[in-house]
Amino acid sequence: MPISAYLQSAGFLILAAAALFASAGTIEIAGFWLYLAIFAAVLTASFLWLDPGLLRERMRPGGKRPPIALQLFTAVLVLHWIVAGLDRGRFHWSDSVPPWLQALGLIGIAAGYALCFWAMTENRFFSSVIRIQSDRGQYVVTTGPYGFIRHPGYTAGIIIIAASGVALGSWLAAALLVVTCLPFLLYRAITEDRILQAQLPGYPDYVARVHWRLLPGIW
Repeated sequence: MPISAYLQSAGFLILAAAALFASAGTIEIAGFWLYLAIFAAVLTASFLWLDPGLLRERMRPGGKRPPIALQLFTAVLVLHWIVAGLDRGRFHWSDSVPPWLQALGLIGIAAGYALCFWAMTENRFFSSVIRIQSDRGQYVVTTGPYGFIRHPGYTAGIIIIAASGVALGSWLAAALLVVTCLPFLLYRAITEDRILQAQLPGYPDYVARVHWRLLPGIW
């Protein structure tokens, strides 16, 4: 991987820390440190164990800049960190999340990232955008979590979105992320499934075997 990829990831981790602690006006919030530790562990594991070609695809899908929708998604993520910091450290608008629920939120984030990482280790075509990767020889992946659900990455994203604001101890940050990002992920999951069924050879047969998009037995 080029050095720029490492710098970009390190910069995003620093941005997360700055957004949380600068807005809070203090570094003495243990939950923020635990949250960032999970984030740092995921980034480190990604560079150590994931396919470099996949990392390049995720950072520059198809060799291009990420689309505006994905950039807006990232902006909302940063905004919810700022809101959480302001809530916990300065204004206390809605920082009444009980400690046990914050702990469950951190566990949820770790579980969501673990599922996402598992999916990426199985699927080297786990792009950050919806596209048929004929340039990378894309084929239908049926191993790992893809043996149970068709879009484990979106399931992981939903878990992380639902847990993030709670893990940070801010109801307001939680509501901001869920209301703005959950519909986006659901739309992406539905749209991607339709495109794959229409354009990726073998995918309709896979759908006939694996019926569930996101949650086994439900949808």
